Amino acid sequence: MKQLTTLMLLVLMQIGIIQAQERKIPIDSSVVTSDEIIINGKKIAYTAEAGMQPVWGSDDKPSATLFYTYYQRKDVKDKANRPLLISFNGGPGSASAWMHIGYTGPKLLKIDEEGYPVQPYGIEDNPYSILDVADIVFIDPVNTGYSRIVNEDAKRESFFGVNADIQYLAEWINNFVSRKERWESPKYLIGESYGTTRVSGLAGALQSSQWMYLNGVILVSPTNLGISSQGSVANALILPYYTATAWYHNKLTPQLQQKDLEELLPEVEDFAVNNLLPALVRGGSLAENEKQQLAKTAAEYAGLTTEDFMQHNLNLPTNYFWKTLLRDEGYTVGRLDSRYKGIDKMKAGTRPDYNAELSSWLHSFTPAINHYLSSDLNFKTDVKYNMFGPVHPWNNDNNRTYEQLRSAMAQNPNLQVLVQSGYYDGATDYFHAKFNLWQIDQAGQMQDRMDFIGYRSGHMMYLRKEDLKKANQDIRAFIEKSLPKEGASIKY
Repeated sequence: MKQLTTLMLLVLMQIGIIQAQERKIPIDSSVVTSDEIIINGKKIAYTAEAGMQPVWGSDDKPSATLFYTYYQRKDVKDKANRPLLISFNGGPGSASAWMHIGYTGPKLLKIDEEGYPVQPYGIEDNPYSILDVADIVFIDPVNTGYSRIVNEDAKRESFFGVNADIQYLAEWINNFVSRKERWESPKYLIGESYGTTRVSGLAGALQSSQWMYLNGVILVSPTNLGISSQGSVANALILPYYTATAWYHNKLTPQLQQKDLEELLPEVEDFAVNNLLPALVRGGSLAENEKQQLAKTAAEYAGLTTEDFMQHNLNLPTNYFWKTLLRDEGYTVGRLDSRYKGIDKMKAGTRPDYNAELSSWLHSFTPAINHYLSSDLNFKTDVKYNMFGPVHPWNNDNNRTYEQLRSAMAQNPNLQVLVQSGYYDGATDYFHAKFNLWQIDQAGQMQDRMDFIGYRSGHMMYLRKEDLKKANQDIRAFIEKSLPKEGASIKY
């Protein structure tokens, strides 16, 4: 009997050890550190809170937990007048690391002036951070970063879809704002890539279901936000991006190449809308000589041949462009940032083997964010930080996020929108971003509350130091513009 009792104790101890060693993320916790930084010549002391906050299920129990990093300036006591910037990246399935240590946060990825990796990896102070004018929280949705589902009975479809994503994140933001006592603060959402879909929907959901009204929404390299631009429209709107990329790689005719990029692009935009688009609509009814002339002009703007456009009936695919533009030099160009070059197995073919820019970015961001969170912010865990997490299948049904943004703006006279796009972004190209703004406000009554700014870089335009400085300053100006004077009535 004594031997049996001893055996049972050993078994229980072993079970306890196994349980103690189970790899889990804490559901509700945080660790706070302090630091200081020089921004615009002024020393800014701040706290950094790295933590987990639950997503509450319908049974009022945690269904998931989200990782966040929250930066607050120390010397500001009046939170009612201190803006709060709520930041998301995209994917869907992408962590917040990209804008966190690449753009607005107080620490900056070590890269060269144009955004290429350097070793040793790491971070440094970001002298352009907007922490001087706003507190910032970077949020990782479920299965990105350290965020995870914690209730095994929780359904994946509760998180992984356009509208499910917006719904649970709106609740989470409400809870975060309450915990941090930020209800009085002016609030801003910023999203990059798919994050623009997310924050456009959140602008509507926060206002309609959480009764939380925003001052501004910043769309960095926006997606289509549910606006249809397929077929002829998409094929016409992509041409200015082709021009920008060809200009960067010196593939245009001498007459076009000598023009400054921002002098040239309006000319191409006009051709795309007023000449190419009507021709694409006409399809096979277009006269052959007319088609030939249009193909010649489009080819000159794209740095390709007339034959390239003729063989594609003026509908030149992006994959073909990325593969063909530098084919004679033995390179492909990147999708998200066409300044980047890649090398394929064969020069032949109609699409690149891989995305050159994404390989470069993962090369530098992954070691930097893992080291920073663990060593600098003291957030310790054996759970893997997902740069890209498993969020598929993603339900894209009923994506009307553009309408949610439009409705929020219409009902909130103070809500303003800033779009930031890189000219060399071929995934969410800048001219489509302009098109989106036109479609969101078809009545033209809110154009004075919508700003577009282009940059001479790609999808993550902030990786280029010159654009990092300018883009952060543009956010500062946007915040200043969208903050009403104290006591001013918000009304039409």
